[in-house]
Amino acid sequence: MSDMFHITVSPEQAGIRLDKLLSDALPDLSRSRLQALIKEGQVILAGSPAKIKSPSRSVKPGESFTVNIPMPEDAAPAAQDIPLDVVFEDEHLIVVNKAPGMVVHPAPGSPDGTLVNALLHHCAGSLSGIGGVKRPGIVHRIDKETSGLLIMAKHDKAHNGLAEQFADHSIERLYTAVCKGHPVPPAARIEGNIARHPVDRKRMAVSETGGKWAATHYRTIKQYQQAGTALASLIECKLETGRTHQVRVHMAHIGHPLVGDPVYARAGKIANSIKGPARDALASFKRQALHARVLGFLHPITGERFKFESDLPYDMKLLLDALDRYAV
Repeated sequence: MSDMFHITVSPEQAGIRLDKLLSDALPDLSRSRLQALIKEGQVILAGSPAKIKSPSRSVKPGESFTVNIPMPEDAAPAAQDIPLDVVFEDEHLIVVNKAPGMVVHPAPGSPDGTLVNALLHHCAGSLSGIGGVKRPGIVHRIDKETSGLLIMAKHDKAHNGLAEQFADHSIERLYTAVCKGHPVPPAARIEGNIARHPVDRKRMAVSETGGKWAATHYRTIKQYQQAGTALASLIECKLETGRTHQVRVHMAHIGHPLVGDPVYARAGKIANSIKGPARDALASFKRQALHARVLGFLHPITGERFKFESDLPYDMKLLLDALDRYAV
């Protein structure tokens, strides 16, 4: 089964691109989805036996096009009954509080047990398709060992609206983190392109010659010190952009990697002067101490403003409890 739409070119629309004509007529579908339908031969010009394959084709007044939209295919990842902490959900989108240790999307090394697998089960029957596939629309991600708030779309129109907000940096995202040492100054803006590390391809790095522009604002909330040695700082980070490992890379770049980060703080050592519970807490924290705490956005369908906040996970609370006696 499929949906079919018939669109006739008016005199005012003469000369515009075919994908623009379809986008104006079918606003619930993204431009990229319509371009894919054209290339798949799903857009037919009345009276012409030839298949249209070019989204940039100029249209003429009086031409009539039939658009065939196949029913969404089942997603390749398997639906799995995995518990989710759902913060908000309606027929358009879902906001979840991701636990540390969960991968967002299936990938080599993590073929299942991911957030997408869990969402396919949880949202069964309510996914109308992203790009022609019954799957949740992932508009942003957080790392496997980072906890906190994520938003996913259930259909193309919601996905497109959220993607536009991420592209123009209007999404509000605040992260709570624990970094090593005391950043100086205690609050600042870090700016620097982020690209693949030139040697270790599993890492990202600030680059002067390539990559994508990124900016992070951080501010110190509390500092911890023992025997004159700076232990750690509780910080809040606000993202202007959303690059891979952005908070982790930028904080490591200024010499204050996140506590427990196995990639960007792996060379760090705990000073011999640090003893007792503080040393134990810092040494035993085995993931980056990073939590996506606040997520704010405009609902892509209703226009309503939403803002959600997530409590720190248990392991980060234990870390801060152990450090609290050393607060300065």
